[in-house]
Order: sequence, then structure tokens, then C-alpha cells
Amino acid sequence: MASSDRLTIRAGRAWIDGAFRPAEVWVEDGVIVAVDTAPRGGPRGAVLVPGDAVLLPGLVDSHVHVNEPGRTEWEGFRSATLAAAAGGVTTIVDMPLNSIPPTTTAEALEIKQAAAAASAYVDVGFWGGAVPENLGMLRPLHDGGVYGFKCFLAPSGVDEFGHLSGDQLRAAMAEIAAIGSRLIVHAEDPALLHESGPLGREYDAFLASRPPASEASAIDAVIDAARATGARAHILHLSDAGSLPAIRAAKAEGLALTVETCPHYLVITAEEIPDGASEFKCCPPIRDAGNRDLLWEGVVDGTIDAIVSDHSPSTVDLKRSHGGDFGLAWGGIASLQVGLSAVWTEARARGIPLETILPLYTTGPARVAGLPGDAGVIAPGAPAHLTVFAPDERYPIDARRLLHRNPISAYDHRVLTGRIRRTWLRGAPVYDATEGGAGEAPRFRRGPSGRLLSAR
Repeated sequence: MASSDRLTIRAGRAWIDGAFRPAEVWVEDGVIVAVDTAPRGGPRGAVLVPGDAVLLPGLVDSHVHVNEPGRTEWEGFRSATLAAAAGGVTTIVDMPLNSIPPTTTAEALEIKQAAAAASAYVDVGFWGGAVPENLGMLRPLHDGGVYGFKCFLAPSGVDEFGHLSGDQLRAAMAEIAAIGSRLIVHAEDPALLHESGPLGREYDAFLASRPPASEASAIDAVIDAARATGARAHILHLSDAGSLPAIRAAKAEGLALTVETCPHYLVITAEEIPDGASEFKCCPPIRDAGNRDLLWEGVVDGTIDAIVSDHSPSTVDLKRSHGGDFGLAWGGIASLQVGLSAVWTEARARGIPLETILPLYTTGPARVAGLPGDAGVIAPGAPAHLTVFAPDERYPIDARRLLHRNPISAYDHRVLTGRIRRTWLRGAPVYDATEGGAGEAPRFRRGPSGRLLSAR
């Protein structure tokens, strides 16, 4: 926005310092310059947040697979960041796969950054990858500005991003501790996985092929390695609620350990997945309703640090390959645009207040990634990343109308409660669902203007 541009937003309920308060938020040059929690009317021309909606800081999603370059037909920075803005997300951190090349060298990071710079509608940071081939050579990626390093302990699903053995995990964590970074881990133990080729259309066969014991074993290995090396470690996409006691104990011990889960684990259950519905396939898998209840306990008691999308899209053909065989279909769920709505719908049904889940969509993932302290907050000095959320508005999901590149979603045909109406990036409107008449598509008010974020 030009230096002369100013914006004032007035809301009866704004998420400030961990509570909803009436507020006027004053923005100049893309930065919040003042927050008045005793508003007295403000300037003429202020943007008014309707009484049925709340003003939130822009959401943060620290687990997004954009796939550009190399597999841009799966998802690209333009489509992913448009979907993010429509979901109230103003900052994403991109995973080092499934793009080609993967982000495992400084040169590959530069290629990824160039792709994002041309197309991103929201701010984008980057994770690097820790694979067998680059162990001992992670510092150039760190110096290039990645927020940390991702590894797999089981096959990743793509040949160009190999997984680490137990010894390699410890070596990576020792190296990462020495350079002051963090390791984020896809935690499944391959010795306890049983998937090999076709499994058929029955979801139960896929679920049995990736048992909770695999997650538990891998998480124990991460905790042991963190204890031995002093490295910061993060457990990605926790599916197995049975691992929560070990995570609680590690945190109580003082280990630098964090954990995330995802909307699909908190909303969907194994019991409701039809045979052949491979749009529900993800790794680790969606488990049963009792497991979901225990994951919600981890949300409410604070064990879980963040709720992130693990937006892992692919083409429709890959998701539905071989007639819905769960062993052969691509594993990943596209949910970047609908994550807060999906989780809030379930939380509300459980009597869990919006205040409980908002930190897990804002400051929680910001801390997981090591973003600056002004990420995910409404406060003077913070970038004016803001979004308006209508918590009582119900709307149906039609995968064909979502802004993800490919029209397939595990949330298709669900009716969700809570809708993003407007999003600002540095005080400039990015997304607006309030303009136009009934049935018109929401509007994006400006071209790509997201910034590249760096940990350096």
C-alpha cells in the first residue's frame, strides 16, 4: 500500500492478547500502528466488522505442500496461496517435497523461491529437507533462510526424497542442534508398516497396514534422539492419540519438543470412510472415533501445539487411481482453504470455545516454525495480516468451487460452520467474499503480493 494509505478496522470482537475484545485497529504502511480496545467511533470510512463476525489475525499454516516447480499440475503457488487467502491464512511454510527438485540444496531453495516470488498471494517461508544424501551439508540451506529441516523415517512416497534410518536421524539431529535449527519429522517406523502394493478398496485394510504402533515407535525414537542431542524436534501430523502420554512426558522433562495435528484427524473418523473413497487416504491414516476423542483432549489440555493443514494435493487421477485402491492411490488431503471451518464445526459440536482453537491456528504454528513473535497476532508493530471470520455462518463444500488446483477433497459435500469473509495482507485487501451478488464468486482484490520469508 502507498505510504499515504491508512486503514482503520472496527470490530465488536477482535482476537487480541488471547481474548475477544472490542477494538479499533489502525494500520499505516502495512503495519498495525495502534490497537484501541476502548473504541470511541474512529474515523469516517473505517471498515466495520459486522456483529455476527470476528476480527482475527491472519492464520499461519506451517505445513503446506505447494509442489511447484516440477509437479505444478498437483498444486502451484498461485492456486495454493489463493486458497490460503480464502481460508484466512496469510502465512504458509512450504514443505521441501513434492516439488522437483526437492528443497534439499541451496540451489533448489533458490529455484523454489523464484517460483513463489512470481505467484504468491500470501507470505511464504520454506522448510529444507534432511535426506541421506545431504547429511553433513545442511548449513547452506540454513544460511539460505529455511526455518528448519524435514525428514521422513519411512518412505516418503516420492523417490527423490529418501527417508532416514535411526542412526541417520541422530546424525541429522546432532547437526541441526549445532547450527541452531529444528528438525520436523514424519514419524512412522517402516519396520511396523505392512503396506506393499495393492490393498483393495476397503479402508480397514489400509488402516491395518499403518498401525498406531508404527507412529508410537517412531515418536519414541525422535524423543530419544532429542534427549541425546539437545536438538529442537517437532512431530508432524500426529494421528495416533496413544502417543500423547509419551509426548506429554517428554515436554515435562524439558525437551524441546512440539507436536501438531491436522483437521482431518480431528474431524473425520475411520468409521465414516466408504470403500473406494481414496480421497480420504493420508499417511498416517485417519483413525477411529475413540482416537479422535483423545486427540481432542490433547488440543484442550495444550499438549498439541498447532493445527495445520498438511495440504498435500495431487491430481484427481492419482487420488482415484486403480478404482479407489487404498494401496495405490496418492496419500494426501487438500484442506488449506477449509481448515479452520472444519475444525471449528467439530469444536462447536463438542462445546469447545473458539478461543481454545485460535492459538493453534495463529501463534502456535508460528512458534513451531520459529517465525517472528509478531506473527499471528493483532498488536502494534505487527504486519497488518487480518481476516474476518463469521463463526455462525453455515455453508456447503463443493470441491469443484474450492480454489485448490484439483477438484477433489475429503470435505466435499460436508456442511461446515464458520466462514472466512475477508482477508487483508499488510493492510491491503486480498480476498473478499462480501462483494457481488448471490452466487457470484468471491473476489481477489490485487495481484500476487506475498513476500518471501527467511529465518535469517
